[in-house]
Amino acid sequence: MTTPRVFIIRHGETEWSLNGRHTGTTELPLTANGEKRIRATGRALVGRERLIVPARLGRVFVSPRHRAQRTLELLHLGCDQEYPWRKAKEDVDNEHSECDSDDEPTPTDGSKEIRTHARIEITDDIREWDYGDYEGLRSAEIREKRRKEGRGGRWDIWRDGCPGGESPEDITHRLDRFIHHLRSRHHAPDDNPPPSDILIVAHGHILRAFAARWVGKNIAENPSLILEAGGVGTLSYEHNNIREPAILLGGAFVVDVVEKETGGKAREEGR
Repeated sequence: MTTPRVFIIRHGETEWSLNGRHTGTTELPLTANGEKRIRATGRALVGRERLIVPARLGRVFVSPRHRAQRTLELLHLGCDQEYPWRKAKEDVDNEHSECDSDDEPTPTDGSKEIRTHARIEITDDIREWDYGDYEGLRSAEIREKRRKEGRGGRWDIWRDGCPGGESPEDITHRLDRFIHHLRSRHHAPDDNPPPSDILIVAHGHILRAFAARWVGKNIAENPSLILEAGGVGTLSYEHNNIREPAILLGGAFVVDVVEKETGGKAREEGR
């Protein structure tokens, strides 16, 4: 049995992620460049013989924020269900949203290409860190604000959290709850259907914290992980054992596919 994996994808670039402003609850669209890069990521990494194989996905989790949902759309997974946020909008005004364009590629016969039957679930557990009083501020501005308030000029979100927002303990609590749900419901050995890959589309700080908690690290110690806008990471398990979670630094090439292709060419040339 193939060891299940969890793919984490940070939403594409926004104006605030581009200039370093902390974006938690504020709704911002992706930039044109952000959309372009996410489309490129989908073409490069999503497909039958790519890193993310849609047919192997058992569940897709996405943040409630629009920037994460738009990112998921642009990956072109080929979902068989309508995106929940599109359906909600249509139920309200029965109009096409800006995402009801020709983003999803279709076969030549005009039908939608179905590549996965994974259920899409919006969950608050992977919304971005609530920055509270620091929403929209850059790190240098936060340090200056703290200095003026007599808190000292140092600030580390992993250790200090955000006044009026969430603390490292708050983040740990909701991520641990989510990880327990994911493992017990989707990766347990006795699952029926069997364990499958999971895709999570969310935000920078929460996904870095998620990766740290996945392997049991205390986020207050600063996980020292980087996930750029539009970046993709992979988590899994050692020895196909959910009690041995691990960060997958790099996967191997699909050798059987390569051998099949090169072997086929060699046989053709030998004729």
